[in-house]
Amino acid sequence: MVFFGGLLGLVGLATLVFRDGEVIGIPAAGIGGTFLVIGAVVAGLGLLRRAKWKRKVARGEPVPVGDVFERARALPRLLRAAKAEGYGGVSGGQKALWLVGLVYLISPIDILPDLLPIIGIADDAGVGVWLFTSVSTAAGLYLRHERERRGLPPG
Repeated sequence: MVFFGGLLGLVGLATLVFRDGEVIGIPAAGIGGTFLVIGAVVAGLGLLRRAKWKRKVARGEPVPVGDVFERARALPRLLRAAKAEGYGGVSGGQKALWLVGLVYLISPIDILPDLLPIIGIADDAGVGVWLFTSVSTAAGLYLRHERERRGLPPG
């Protein structure tokens, strides 16, 4: 998140410095300033998330393991294990929320219409980021569970 926030901030700064005219009917200063502020907020949230992660590790709480590809391959096993093995890491309510998020992303109906510049896709992006991180975290925790059951080190 810190990297992505920095990237958004750089796009905003570049827009402020190098763009003279309007961007899709909005003054360049407005677009650049918006990207700069959003980038700073995202980077700040990323730093807070990092600090929270470090506290979690220090307390000895389980943290997700595996890279994106391992987690993607573990997702079908996670969904099967939640039914068959009685793995308690994913509740039915959480799976229902994932389904609602997926339907919202696919559906043409939005809270904020996509025709609005920049903010029109913000609701879709927010739901997409939440869905990705939620599913990825659950798959990472399931990978940790699998490794611990096999007697392997979690990391």
